[in-house]
Amino acid sequence: MKTGRLIMIMATILLVGLLQFSYAQEESATNAKAETNKWLAISAGLAIAIAAFGGAFGQGKAIQAALEGTARNPGSADIIRTMLIIGLAFIESLVIYALVISIILVLVRWV
Repeated sequence: MKTGRLIMIMATILLVGLLQFSYAQEESATNAKAETNKWLAISAGLAIAIAAFGGAFGQGKAIQAALEGTARNPGSADIIRTMLIIGLAFIESLVIYALVISIILVLVRWV
């Protein structure tokens, strides 16, 4: 419960901190492209950080559940291990998708 409240407070602080940029003065057309590329790089890095955190958290929970299941029923360790490896592959693929999207955002030159 306390971690959820902490996440909400941090998200609110981040939102309020980024709100000030919406009231900034207009830039010239030459600086606008450089500014866009800068924000794309920042958003790509933030997306990778969030995806890596979520993937690591999900993998930790999956491993924890598999270990608890194996401890309760050692006879089903082979089945649990197989399902764990498949689940970890799916979790890791989501992180790789975020990496690919971030690379596309950084490398594609937007108008």
